[in-house]
Amino acid sequence: MPKSFLPREKPIISWMPQKNPTLFIHEKSPAYKKHDQLFKTLITNFFEEFLEAFFPDVHQFVDFTSVKQLSEEVYTDLIDGETRRLDIVMETKMRGVETAIIVHIEPQSSYQPYFNERMFRYYSLLYNKLRKPIMPIAVFSYDENRNTKEEFTLAFPNFHVLTFRYKKLELRQKDWRAYIKADNPAAAALMSKMGYTEKEKVQVKIAFLQMLVRMQLNSAQSELVNGFFEYYLKLDEVEEEELVKQINQLENSDEFFELPNSWRDKGREEGLEQGRLAEKEEIARKSLAENVDVDFIAKITGLSVERIIEIKKNHGK
Repeated sequence: MPKSFLPREKPIISWMPQKNPTLFIHEKSPAYKKHDQLFKTLITNFFEEFLEAFFPDVHQFVDFTSVKQLSEEVYTDLIDGETRRLDIVMETKMRGVETAIIVHIEPQSSYQPYFNERMFRYYSLLYNKLRKPIMPIAVFSYDENRNTKEEFTLAFPNFHVLTFRYKKLELRQKDWRAYIKADNPAAAALMSKMGYTEKEKVQVKIAFLQMLVRMQLNSAQSELVNGFFEYYLKLDEVEEEELVKQINQLENSDEFFELPNSWRDKGREEGLEQGRLAEKEEIARKSLAENVDVDFIAKITGLSVERIIEIKKNHGK
């Protein structure tokens, strides 16, 4: 086939709700099994919230009383000789019309130059299977900014055959600050993959925890959202110490330590240690008021002699 008769571009998807829409999510590579499962679990459990936060133009047309997740369907790609699995296919109604919704998840480090064409093939296979309108959505979670064009065009020099488009969500391009007031569990979890700098990590974590406190999710939902967030946004020891320090300065700090977090026990321990230290210093002050020997106070409290002398000076004793 002459080169000019080949497709001009490789695809991505961007679909506007039509009479009978279908949405889809894909991604099933063994190398990204953990990544896939995290995204799949989050989006299936908070599907309505996911659309509300990132695709409000789709959300407004979906009947969420009729949403049902279809069982996983395996499709064989005869071109590549590979088996592909569409991870999330949600059956619902949009404006009263039966529809399928597919969301494709592209892992953080698996950028593919021909992704748009691949997306078109998945869409075609699923449409052939379901024979329903399909709304395609691609979620890109890689760490770099790529600004991928979301369309695949097939044309000849004298004839335009088709242009396939899909909706996309490039998490790295999203500003995490735009979602901190949303109180949306899907947005809260996905803040961990948005565009923030290394210096902002502690602030992003605090904003996330504040959302978690306000949303008052049940224990299972809270564990899911927090587990997703902490898998992608990890703090080092210095950052965790700063996090605990800032939380302890908040009026409702006790509520934060009730959340399921990796730093929870550390924070509680620091809080208990601060409480124990305050008790020891109070004992020292009372003992000094009774003219008890400094060395004896140090022995019974475990405080250093220097600290006890400092307490004595501060209290005029």
